[in-house]
Amino acid sequence: MPAGSLLTVAIAFTANLAVAVAKSFAAAVTGSASMVAEAAHSWADTGNQVFLLVAERRGGRRPDRHHPYGYGRETYIWSMFAAFCLFTVGSVVSIMHGVQQLTAPEEEANYTIAYVVLALAFVLEGFSFLQALREASRGGRRLKLRTLAYVSRTSNPTLRAVFAEDSAALVGLVLAAGGLALHQVTGQAIWDAIGSIAIGLLLGFVAVFLIIRNGEFLRGQRVSERTRAEVLRRLLDRPSVERVTYLHIEYVGPSQLFLVAAVDIVGDRPEHQVAERLRALEAELEQHENVTEAVLTLATADERNLVP
Repeated sequence: MPAGSLLTVAIAFTANLAVAVAKSFAAAVTGSASMVAEAAHSWADTGNQVFLLVAERRGGRRPDRHHPYGYGRETYIWSMFAAFCLFTVGSVVSIMHGVQQLTAPEEEANYTIAYVVLALAFVLEGFSFLQALREASRGGRRLKLRTLAYVSRTSNPTLRAVFAEDSAALVGLVLAAGGLALHQVTGQAIWDAIGSIAIGLLLGFVAVFLIIRNGEFLRGQRVSERTRAEVLRRLLDRPSVERVTYLHIEYVGPSQLFLVAAVDIVGDRPEHQVAERLRALEAELEQHENVTEAVLTLATADERNLVP
């Protein structure tokens, strides 16, 4: 498991657990619909971190006879479970509770306790978010991408999940505080219920986004054009490769690639020497930490040469 991902998930788990306990206490004392929604949100996030830790551990196993491309795609399966958990426990519960409170307004809330807990939660969630932001920023700079673009495109589902969930948590805290403030100012508990519904809709949007992205990687996400051009350039830079006429690269796990290419070997060597050269090239490519499997075949004379 990458040290950065482990630290990010561990910090998120610790922060979410502490926040979930505090919010549950505040929800029980105040009876606030927004606090109930926030408590459900934090418990969902805490459970999600367990799923993400399992995802990193199981997805990081080495290739074996039964799984020659490794277990990387299992990371997306467990991350999918986490996204469903966020949707059902966080989004659905928050919306349902908010709708119920629209027709059965709660008692007067204890605003002081609610505001203190929300402020504490914002500090803890903010600390977790900063760790995810630092990791995402480093990855974005490495690939010359903006942070949000990197989070959306990265093959690392745990980073994407923690970043998205922590971002939603901070926005959710603002929505909860807004609902409580409007309840306090107007005396109308409907604002607190609306805050709960708004939090649920926010969590639903984040969950659907994570489900869609994990699904795309499970189906076989191709690499970006920038990455493809870089791999093609490295192939063509090898002295024994004259042309590359076909190149397919897809993710088989976080930062793990499966590469298939058709190449034209320099010169006119005997068949057995060409076969040996192809196998040697495959071995060279697989020495790269991100290449799980490389398969090379010969190009025909009439095939068009690819250019970076």
